[in-house]
Amino acid sequence: MDVRRAADRYPGGDEGAGITTRHAFSFGPHYDPDNLRFGALIACNEERLAPAAGFAEHPHSHTEIVTWVVEGELTHRDSTGRATVIRPGDLQHLSAAAGVRHVERNDAAGPLTFVQMWLTPRNPGGEPRYEVVRALADTTPYAVPEAGATLHVRRLASGERTALPPAAFVYVHVVRGEVELAGERLGAGDAARLTEPVGGREMVAVGDAEFLVWEMRAG
Repeated sequence: MDVRRAADRYPGGDEGAGITTRHAFSFGPHYDPDNLRFGALIACNEERLAPAAGFAEHPHSHTEIVTWVVEGELTHRDSTGRATVIRPGDLQHLSAAAGVRHVERNDAAGPLTFVQMWLTPRNPGGEPRYEVVRALADTTPYAVPEAGATLHVRRLASGERTALPPAAFVYVHVVRGEVELAGERLGAGDAARLTEPVGGREMVAVGDAEFLVWEMRAG
């Protein structure tokens, strides 16, 4: 198990433009050859956008982009003609495939916080695909078959436990609160990277907590 603390994330974004980003993996000018990916996961970005701030239209290709909104409202528009507003508890999945362009903005009056995760597909190319799951339930895993990965959302009350899935690669990102895993206490923004065998390991909430768990079959 490899624990990465929130304070060790690479800073990014443009605070003057109302964008604050914290990267878990090597990204942009923060090149780290020892931290390029974990399993299929190549980015886990914490994004905070002030009102009226956002990312202008930009391209993606050969990337599965999964977004989890923590606070506020995220406005999404893309080159396929889709326009959507994503709210807390909603999950957004944009499969960039051979190429797509999109805009992400905070058009609401309050602050926006979201976690955006990028995964590499097993087969490049194809047509872009877009999906939104409203109010994703804890009991409903979200599969990203293109990357051989499944996302589990966990919300626990103090003292509750949950077992990690058995997989070759398991990535845990704490959204809010604190949890304990294998003797380590993880707070908001902290992450744990586990390689097999991990089946049967339990996470325990220290107070109310919310976290994301990626189950990945291969690197």
